[in-house]
Amino acid sequence: MNNIHDFYNKMEEGNIMLSFKGEVTSDLLTSILQIMESKMETLDEPPKIKKKVYNILVECLQNLYHHIDEDDKQTKSNENSALFMIRKVDGEYSIMTGNYMAEGNVELMRGRLDRINAMDRDELKLYYKEVLNNGEMSAKGGGGLGMIDIARKSGKKLEYNFEPIQDGFSFFSLNVKVAQ
Repeated sequence: MNNIHDFYNKMEEGNIMLSFKGEVTSDLLTSILQIMESKMETLDEPPKIKKKVYNILVECLQNLYHHIDEDDKQTKSNENSALFMIRKVDGEYSIMTGNYMAEGNVELMRGRLDRINAMDRDELKLYYKEVLNNGEMSAKGGGGLGMIDIARKSGKKLEYNFEPIQDGFSFFSLNVKVAQ
């Protein structure tokens, strides 16, 4: 039982506001958003930063919910499993997500993220409009706007990593930083 106290201390030291690991459901997303809305209300932050963090959080959680690979659902240990964490350090929020991804989808995602990260604010705005107007939908039903929107709202480059795991899967980690 001493380990749980160590874990608690590490979360405190890391300024973790909320952390979750497990199956992602629509009910869970609703609960997380309600919890974070309450937490954000208690913080002495300008309304603009609260709104920015909340909107990016919504996008990140929707990505987790809608874009967990169908292939992941067929693996026994990874079924709909994802990780979510939000922390605040030195006035900057970090919204971190992680989920399993079929290895065959990694290069496409890496290409999209690199393209987004190569753009400045104006280019992102134009790219968002282009993707919105092209009418193309992904296999998941989205047009690829989520990551573009996250980059636009955060005003920062998206930090990401793909860690090869096993059996044709990688673990995709995303860290979105939000500052005032």
